[in-house]
Amino acid sequence: MTVGLKWIAAFAIIALIAIGGLFWSPITDFPNTGEFLTEDHIVGADVAWILAAAGLVLLMTPGLSFFYGGMVGKKNVISTMLQSFIALGVISILWVVIGFSLSFGDSLGFTMNGEHYGIIGNPLSYPFFSRVGVLPHKMMASTIPFILFALFQMKFAVITPALITGSFAERVRFISYLLFMVLFSLCIYTPLCHMVWHHDGLLNKYFGIKDFAGGTVVHMSAGFAALAGALVLGNRKNPHHDPSNIPYVLLGTGMLWFGWFGFNAGSALSASATAASAFGTTTIASASAMITWIFFDRINRRKISALGACIGAVVGLVAITPGCGFVSVAESLFIGFISAIVSNVMVNWKALKRIDDTLDVFACHGVGGIMGMILTAIFAHGENASLLHGGIEVFAHHMAALVFVSCFAFFGSLLLYKITDRIITLRVSEESEEMGLDISQHEESIC
Repeated sequence: MTVGLKWIAAFAIIALIAIGGLFWSPITDFPNTGEFLTEDHIVGADVAWILAAAGLVLLMTPGLSFFYGGMVGKKNVISTMLQSFIALGVISILWVVIGFSLSFGDSLGFTMNGEHYGIIGNPLSYPFFSRVGVLPHKMMASTIPFILFALFQMKFAVITPALITGSFAERVRFISYLLFMVLFSLCIYTPLCHMVWHHDGLLNKYFGIKDFAGGTVVHMSAGFAALAGALVLGNRKNPHHDPSNIPYVLLGTGMLWFGWFGFNAGSALSASATAASAFGTTTIASASAMITWIFFDRINRRKISALGACIGAVVGLVAITPGCGFVSVAESLFIGFISAIVSNVMVNWKALKRIDDTLDVFACHGVGGIMGMILTAIFAHGENASLLHGGIEVFAHHMAALVFVSCFAFFGSLLLYKITDRIITLRVSEESEEMGLDISQHEESIC
């Protein structure tokens, strides 16, 4: 078996990155330039909780691999699971080298009316985690070490491209997916992350977008990228398959639900009342969506299924993510209920069915993220914080941002798929698709 130039090039890039890191200062060897506080400001309880939360969010990616792996056909279980799992390696390295700088580095953007609005972070702010040490950052996380904040955020960056893989499962080349994952993270995820979560970000500072834990940054971006991917790769030759392992789906859902507490409650960045509130709204929204999904299925003469219950639970988790720290438990009950109905209708909508989104990523994550953004703009608490609290302007800004994010994620991803396909063909051959990606891409099988 010959080794293609693309694999040699990929190995060379990893080697250069590994060696290049040696030329940057260690994380403990940097001056305090005024953006950092002293160790006296560190709160032990906050550190303990965010350490735990970061571990919980990391668990979500293996959970997603089981969730997706159990839903595909038997010939594609390993390939589908690996596409999620490999993000732990690829994106973690990318995050350290440049991703964190692009997401949370000094804002690069434009000035309007004397105010600066950031589009993306300066790549030279924290390359190779330089200046990312044990001191807290004044603006981003003032009670925990900056390195803990950076590592916590890294787990969000890891799972986002993994979510996309469900849309083009059973027909994408592995090496092409790796390239697209890197391009998506650099060109779509990091600017959205900066604009929404950095204190000088455009969508945060100007639009006042409320995205507590990633409904916009993670789920909408992944959902629209999934839709673009399904369109670019086209339909499978045999789009109908039976899920290979429903217990895998149940296991994956449990891991996702468990990890989501770190995802949402951890985004408070403290062991606080806000974290406790987000913990409660997260589990109730998911419970509400799960029960709503299976009953709605039955009303529409479909059987109550374990698969439906799992999908409903995940839709509830997605929908509550942007507003989990801003709404009450009672409101989260409604958010789970209405989001499950809308996503269920979209999953079964004949027009959308013509697009071969293998695991309905757009209908669940994309639509769930959209619903979460809209409902957060309606229910979020606080003075002029939402439509129900006098925040008509805030609601209008959310709707404008929704259109912007949707277009940016969809058309940006569409372009990245085209670029990837020009460099390395995205889709496997008909013979490889028929054989199954487990064998054709990895020479492995569950049998």
